[in-house]
Amino acid sequence: MLCDGYTDIPAGKLATVVTYLEMTAPPAVGRMGSVDLSLLRLDAPDVEHYLGLFRTVGGPWLWVSRLAMPIPEVARILADPDVEAYAVVLAGEDAGLLELDFRGGDEAEIVYFGLVEAAVGRGAGQALMQLALARAWSRPIRRLMVHTCHLDHPGALPFYVRMGFRPYKRAVEVMEDPRLAGLLPPEAAPHVPLIAPPR
Repeated sequence: MLCDGYTDIPAGKLATVVTYLEMTAPPAVGRMGSVDLSLLRLDAPDVEHYLGLFRTVGGPWLWVSRLAMPIPEVARILADPDVEAYAVVLAGEDAGLLELDFRGGDEAEIVYFGLVEAAVGRGAGQALMQLALARAWSRPIRRLMVHTCHLDHPGALPFYVRMGFRPYKRAVEVMEDPRLAGLLPPEAAPHVPLIAPPR
């Protein structure tokens, strides 16, 4: 348990506050507008495509979990029938990544949800969330979850709340800085200072 006050984080580590959100019933369906957005299912043979999108979409926000896994393990996840991963296609171009995990039985999770920078602010986020919610609630679930942290886009948390999710828990995550491990380039996420341990 964390105590009140400050806790030093060793050089080479990152700490972030994670907010967990949930939705326990499908929301009312809204209009998608005129955004030309579609989803392309990614399966095990598409692992390089998936990882490329993961780096492009998540690199600015220090997404790292899939990059730290062996490629065969990522392929096994993509092959699981209870995992749905999609390339988000906007006007014929890859513009984002969506991953839904139904392995929790009647509980599902939006594991990854993100757009490339050029797609932000064009209504694509809301359109993508409507597609994600439709996919998630097409299965017999009673709860849909998502989480975000302060390393993510600053608009992520208020966006999830606007889309109908309710925050229910916080946690502190401490991890190795992926830039120091070579999983992401040193210039990734310039909003998060890179503090290397002394040699």
